Amino acid sequence: MTSARRKAAETMEFTDVVIEVLDARLPEASCNPMITELRLHRQRPCLKILNKADLADPEVTRAWLNHFNRQPGVKAVALSCKNANDAARVPNLCQPLAPHRDSTHKPLRMMIMGIPNVGKSTLMNMLLKRRVASVGDEPAVTKSQQSHKLNDHMTVTDSPGLLWPKIENPEDGLMLATIHAIGRNAVNEEEVAEFLAATLLARYPGLLAARFGFAEAGMDGVDVIEAIARKRGCLQKGRGGEPDLEKAAMILLTEYRSGKLGRISLEVPGTQTAHLAGEQPD
Repeated sequence: MTSARRKAAETMEFTDVVIEVLDARLPEASCNPMITELRLHRQRPCLKILNKADLADPEVTRAWLNHFNRQPGVKAVALSCKNANDAARVPNLCQPLAPHRDSTHKPLRMMIMGIPNVGKSTLMNMLLKRRVASVGDEPAVTKSQQSHKLNDHMTVTDSPGLLWPKIENPEDGLMLATIHAIGRNAVNEEEVAEFLAATLLARYPGLLAARFGFAEAGMDGVDVIEAIARKRGCLQKGRGGEPDLEKAAMILLTEYRSGKLGRISLEVPGTQTAHLAGEQPD
């Protein structure tokens, strides 16, 4: 990460527009403060892409777009980088942010940035209409920067995912683990699934009952994981039929990440402020 940050800082000097890819389900938690620091130091405008918008709550996404579009030097858009038509819009959205760079002599230089596993490489491949970057549902697939020419007056650079050294807010870490931006070896999957279950109980009541067929009343996150284990037959062999909580946790996380649970956002504007104040966000 230290090497990637240093390289990103060097490339920023020769970049006109930063394309920051966020996860639409948690746009603030997936926004790396180091990227903001780097681009503001160089006074570079930013196109914030709320990617995977097809997996996020559309009403909440609209609130995030309003939030980001009020920030100076920022244009925010919600899309799915897997959609060719959505990805094709990106260069034209960047151009007004650097109108002086629009010729063969002064090409528009864009750099794609973001935390791991938010869709940077997918966007790069869609822009170039060929596979140049490795893609996978795992953090840190991209290992080094890659620069390519889009046309005679545009270039784009893809960069490795950047995480900041210490995630101060525990809820941010849990949200990032929920979308698999943090590797499995660094988190407790059961704890992450319990956090997700508790969030769904609070913000999307009735959803778990509809998906898994159990009554939610009076449940907490641990109860949900146990109920999923019993409903899906996740029982430990030779343990008297005890629920396999690890397997049930992965079922919940996998179904959330794939969108099978529905369009669900994990945070709304103001969530971090409320968490830091010890309050429950709206």
